[in-house]
Amino acid sequence: MLKAVLKKTVQLAALLLILPLLAIYLLLRPLSRQDELFATFAQILSLLPGTLGSYLRIAFYRQTMRNCEADCFIGFSTLFSQQGIEIASGVYIGPQCNIGLSAIGKDTLLGSGVHLLSGKNQHRFDDPSLPIREQGGQFEKITIGANCWIGNGAIIMACVGDGSVIGAGSVVIHDIPAGVIAAGNPAKVIKTLHQAAATQG
Repeated sequence: MLKAVLKKTVQLAALLLILPLLAIYLLLRPLSRQDELFATFAQILSLLPGTLGSYLRIAFYRQTMRNCEADCFIGFSTLFSQQGIEIASGVYIGPQCNIGLSAIGKDTLLGSGVHLLSGKNQHRFDDPSLPIREQGGQFEKITIGANCWIGNGAIIMACVGDGSVIGAGSVVIHDIPAGVIAAGNPAKVIKTLHQAAATQG
């Protein structure tokens, strides 16, 4: 009970500390492209170290993202690029991650250096007469299910089902079903979690 009260007190203190930055953000929003402005403030906030830094980031993102639950953790040097990001309860995001347009499910863990891209169609390159930067692309919201583990350095461009594990350094370009272990480049299903549990037993 005391721990919960203390946590609520720290969350409130973090919100009060972040209010001046939030006020500047709200003043600039009508004059700016919203995602670009959001990403700029995310870069500033990413530099705040330690647990206090996480509390301050969460206090800001709870007011500016589509959803960010109070009991998540956001590590040092983690960047966010889109306001439409959703972070559910109990999520852990390690340091130096890069989070694009995505929804991260409850109790999911992201190791350090994980990249969640805004889908796999951000850049078109089918017209050789045009520079790639002029060909445009499309942002697509990816979902990472509840109770997943995404290993260090993984690059995720597609959806991951509930309760799945993605190996460190893997590159996910196709949807991964629920309850499996996947790894590699491109990531492929190695086994189900039931098979893994039976092997360990």
